[in-house]
Parts: sequence; structure tokens; C-alpha cells
Amino acid sequence: MKRALIYLGILGLLGSATAAEQPFQASLTPDVALYPKTEPIAGLTLSLWGENPQNSLAIGIVNGTSGRSGGASLGAMNYGDGYIGAQFSLVNYDKGDFLGWQAGAVNLAGGRCTGWQVGVVNYAGNLSGLQLGLVNIAARADGGVQLGAVNIIRDNNAWFQECPKALAPAMIVANWRF
Repeated sequence: MKRALIYLGILGLLGSATAAEQPFQASLTPDVALYPKTEPIAGLTLSLWGENPQNSLAIGIVNGTSGRSGGASLGAMNYGDGYIGAQFSLVNYDKGDFLGWQAGAVNLAGGRCTGWQVGVVNYAGNLSGLQLGLVNIAARADGGVQLGAVNIIRDNNAWFQECPKALAPAMIVANWRF
């Protein structure tokens, strides 16, 4: 699995570079930057607060992306519309689908989360992977496992009636749905 995530990150970094994408972005804010926030970046982004559609390595305090983006983001906060790759920060938030690895104190994927979430609090709109944390919450799960102190899968309607396919709406230590 570790090797698969490394390959996923490399693919996200390489992306599908076109002539319209810029290889480097530096920004103080989304509006004070080398390129406008609508310009796609394929390469490296360094910022205090950046926000571009990208397939790149983003290093900054706040890394924002727009549209479907990917690569690796390292900072205090990462957010976007949907992401493929790895996000490492205190807070990771994607309002759309997420594919890859989120590691931080709080990890949120509003859409489908396929991959790993590792943090104190993890949330997925639709889990298809692993949540490892103190509190793990999924509105739905199509094939997911939760390990932590509090594990909630809201669409597990019955208590142990679907076992071993699903456990319960809320469990301590572990919960799942397949």
C-alpha cells in the first residue's frame, strides 16, 4: 500500500502537463502572485497562501487548489475542490472527492474519500478506504474500515444485523462496511 501511495503521488506530480500550465508559482496571497489564481501550475508552488488549479508539489502556510488538482501539499492548511495525491497539514479539507492520503489533526473529504485519512478527527462523505484517528466519521461507506476511539458510519443502520458486511452505526475501536 505504501508503494501504491508513492506511485499515486508521483502521478499527481507529473499530471498531464500542457503548454498552458506554468512550472512554478510563488504567492503571498491568491491575488498577489507570479501568475493569476486561474493559471494551472504543474511543478512547484511556494506560497504563504496560494490557490491555483495544480498538479504540483505545494509548500506553504495555506495551500488552496481549485478544480480537480493533485500532487502533494505540505503546509498548515490544505483545501480544495477535489484532490488526488497526498495532503499533510494541521487541517486538510476537500469539498469534493479525494483520492490518496490525508494526514493532519483534522481531515475532511466532503465527497468520496478513497485512500487513507490519519488524524485526530477524520470525516468522509463516502468512505472507501481507511480512517485511523481518535474520531472517525463517514456519512456512507462503500468499502471502508475505521480504527479509533469513536467510529461512526451513518449508513450502517442496523446493530450487528449485517455482520460481517457491516457492524453498527457507531462503535469504539473498529467499525466497517463492505
